[in-house]
Amino acid sequence: MSEPDDDSLAAKLRAIAEELSESVERAVEQLDLSDITERFGISGERSRELAESAAQWLSEQLGTSEASSPQQRALGDDSRLRREGPHPLDVPTEEQGLALSALDSGRWKVDPGTEELIPVGAGPTPGQPVGLVGELRARDWIAPSGEVTLVGRDALTRWLAQSKPS
Repeated sequence: MSEPDDDSLAAKLRAIAEELSESVERAVEQLDLSDITERFGISGERSRELAESAAQWLSEQLGTSEASSPQQRALGDDSRLRREGPHPLDVPTEEQGLALSALDSGRWKVDPGTEELIPVGAGPTPGQPVGLVGELRARDWIAPSGEVTLVGRDALTRWLAQSKPS
């Protein structure tokens, strides 16, 4: 009885992994992002980034990480898809900076399961600008629970430094 050829087995495993990876890519492209955003209260752009990130991770785990999307394949093996949308190192707007400050100090919190800011105690009531909590989450400045992240504290520091009177 002959022993299996290691190269042949490796080639077959790579082919299976590539097919699985392509299958995942097709599934990601067909995701209903509106349902995801509605259920988890995140922006459509953020949910697309998460889905693409998951596909990239799976592709890397399967050893087929040449490029995980048609856009990345078009850019070539050595380049990364440029990030679209908000960046975590943005300087907060006045509205975002005030919200980060109030969340960090504990004067406000995010109402669980919603996109609403609510006061804690007898402090001032926050305004409810549409999408403010989503904007903070999209930049990873606040966690899904509404707590200010380390990146959010850095953003608050940048906003405070910019806001200081000369």
